[in-house]
Amino acid sequence: MSPMALDGIRPALKARLKAERHALFAAFKDEGKPEKLLRGLRQCVDDILGEAWDAARLPGNSALVGVGGYGRGELFPHSDVDLLILLGEPADAITQARLESLVQLLWDLGLEIGHSIRTVDECLVESQADITVQTSLLEARLVAGSAALFAQLEGRYREALDPQAFFQAKTAEMRLRHAKYEYTAFALEPNCKESPGALRDLQVILWVAKAAGLAASWSQFATRGLITHEEARQLMEKERAFKDIRVRLHLQTNRREDRLLFDVQTAIAESFGLTDDAPGPGARRASEYLMQRYYWAAKTVTQLNTILLQNIEAQLFPQPAVPLPLAGPAGACFNDVNGFIDIARDDTFETDPEAILGIFVAMTERPDIKGMTARTTRALWHARELIDDAYRADPANKANFLRILKAPVGLVHALRRMNDFGVLGRYLPNFRRIVGQMQHDLFHVYTVDQHIMMVVRNLRRFTMSEHAHEYPFCSGLIANFRDRWLLYVAALFHDIAKGRGGDHSELGREDALAFCQEHGMREEDTELVVFLVEQHLTMSQVAQKQDLSDPDVIASFAAVVKDERHLTALYLLTVADIRGTSPKVWNAWKAKLLEDLYRITLRVLGGEPHSADRELRARQQEALATLRLFGLPSDAHEALWDQLDVVYFLRHDASDIAWQTRFLHDKVNHPRPVVKARLAPIGEGLQVAVYIKDQPDLFARICSYFDRKNFSILDAKIHTTKNGYALDSFLVTAEGFASHYRDIISLIEHELCELLVRQAPLPPPTRPRLSRLSRHFPVAPSVDVRPDERGQYLLSIAANDRTGLLYAIASVLTRYRISLHTAKIMTLGERVEDVFLVDGANLTNPRVLVQLETELLDALAV
Repeated sequence: MSPMALDGIRPALKARLKAERHALFAAFKDEGKPEKLLRGLRQCVDDILGEAWDAARLPGNSALVGVGGYGRGELFPHSDVDLLILLGEPADAITQARLESLVQLLWDLGLEIGHSIRTVDECLVESQADITVQTSLLEARLVAGSAALFAQLEGRYREALDPQAFFQAKTAEMRLRHAKYEYTAFALEPNCKESPGALRDLQVILWVAKAAGLAASWSQFATRGLITHEEARQLMEKERAFKDIRVRLHLQTNRREDRLLFDVQTAIAESFGLTDDAPGPGARRASEYLMQRYYWAAKTVTQLNTILLQNIEAQLFPQPAVPLPLAGPAGACFNDVNGFIDIARDDTFETDPEAILGIFVAMTERPDIKGMTARTTRALWHARELIDDAYRADPANKANFLRILKAPVGLVHALRRMNDFGVLGRYLPNFRRIVGQMQHDLFHVYTVDQHIMMVVRNLRRFTMSEHAHEYPFCSGLIANFRDRWLLYVAALFHDIAKGRGGDHSELGREDALAFCQEHGMREEDTELVVFLVEQHLTMSQVAQKQDLSDPDVIASFAAVVKDERHLTALYLLTVADIRGTSPKVWNAWKAKLLEDLYRITLRVLGGEPHSADRELRARQQEALATLRLFGLPSDAHEALWDQLDVVYFLRHDASDIAWQTRFLHDKVNHPRPVVKARLAPIGEGLQVAVYIKDQPDLFARICSYFDRKNFSILDAKIHTTKNGYALDSFLVTAEGFASHYRDIISLIEHELCELLVRQAPLPPPTRPRLSRLSRHFPVAPSVDVRPDERGQYLLSIAANDRTGLLYAIASVLTRYRISLHTAKIMTLGERVEDVFLVDGANLTNPRVLVQLETELLDALAV
């Protein structure tokens, strides 16, 4: 048929496709049956393709074959229609023209097709070269055309398929995919198709089983004894749930979207009939209920995926099983079978429930064990329900749990396995409440239970020599810390009360206290764990939001920690906690602040008072020693230092003092601005110093420059010298700059200096577009102004982070003639909590103060 003939059927097919899809979507919205919709869409497209194929008048020895998901017999609303046009022989010019017309017609109808045109021989060559092609052909289905040619493809494909190689390739592919998603099903925006524990994991099982000729459906798995009928039911239930979510995602976004993005989580939840709780302590959103259901389903799939793949591997790669009883008490319950731990009897856990925790003890004591056998995995999965109040009260089980926590190796793997199997949540009921619980605080990127696992992992990494280079200070401290397992107990409980309403530190303290007492821990150990849980946020807040040069701040913090052991424990937990929130939250500046607070407090606890005079003299002497290395005259510093007060020396360390003295010692009354920059000594970012005749809008002017250049300001120290000059220093990061750091330094030194010389009018602050996370979980901006004991004021703000936020704040302060002395900038992912030390006559006027707070709130608003 000519292209013009195909044109004749185009309008009718297009209208029919649109009408049938619309009817199917409407039926789904009424009935909520995903399988019916997927089958309906597949049948609709089958019929359209059949008519188009017949009209195309292609050679009789050719076929139209569905592959991939479409070949499997299910078609999601906006998924591609994957097609193979199978030819008996290479296409001649006429056939090629007809094929092009057919493909064009399908696109014109509104079908998003992915197609290939091959002969049988070409299919087999591509299949051997590309596992993706091999997988798609495994699900090939004849749609139209020659059944004989399709049968030839099927037969030759089966002959060429190596089930063992296919299994190895698909499981390796799965491991790479899991690595891409950081081995967790618990990301806050999971992909319901590709994430661990989602649809793709289920498809992998079916693919390798079908390739091996073992089973092609979940019911066949059960019939052949690879899983139980209950497990088959659970798999069918979870598969249906994921398909349901994916269908709703496609319909909600009107595109091929498989990610449960924040933008759509609420709408998807509401489509399932979920609603927000009534406002109040512990109230949860509909989206939180949806996501917790998702995570529990993914957790089930992850476990059953392990069981099934182990069973299939045992079928494909049979090995003679030589059970060897494990050494010690565990030998009565477990054997070593080719490096895998195996229950001695099918009813091991039922007849000896102590073995439920005992198996994890055994695995920590035998790091050479590679894992559990499939029957052990299944038995443990079902045995978790045996953990009840009586089990938790049994002294033997309590002892086993503590043995796991005290294990010299394998703790993190054990806790993660226990969490995956549901054992940890059964043993610690309050932990079960946080499994799969989202955190809408803009800086945690993991669910609460996964964050806790990350914190324990971070603490363990401090103890490992292979990771000592990452945080050598932490590694040195933990090496000398007695009973470090107490840190792991504190890590388990530090966020266990999230989502209950109220202060989670205080509620977690009560849980930790109960645990320690129930497990017979010593009084001093209990006190340490309870202290760490209750105070786990304190050190971070002091280091990042308070002035560490203030003796009163240090004295107050020292009074909280009391001694070196508590200080060290809190420091280690704090570092592990911050690093476990998100890869983006930790940086070298936070590391320095925490380490500075630790060292200063340690000196105070050691009996050395935090004397301003002593600290000043020590810093001056260290700075002078550094200056001598650069060959400056012994009195070169005097002209500058005569203009600096005690506050300057206490707020700058010796390195900063020496650096600034080097370039300013002969420019004390310089008529032009002096701008210098260098790589920050902490190892991240740039340090920028500005020396200029003081002016009211200087801070805002500098912030406007950094805003325009997309620099993030991590810290600012503002100082006015006795001779009326501003000596301001900033720590900034320049993400996204491709230039060498020397070029960036030169750029800053030149451009910022010229900007300050020109004194052009300040541009109005911009309101750039917020990130998706901030848009959907906005922080209610807050402003608090309160006097301190020295006649100045502390301005505290909290808001969503965004480019230019500090400039917006500075602009308001400038309008109200507020002088700024320090800026403590605390960025927590997408949230900022900043503290400024300020003064100004307007701060004493209540009416003006209200206006100032109102304008600041407007500047912070999203």
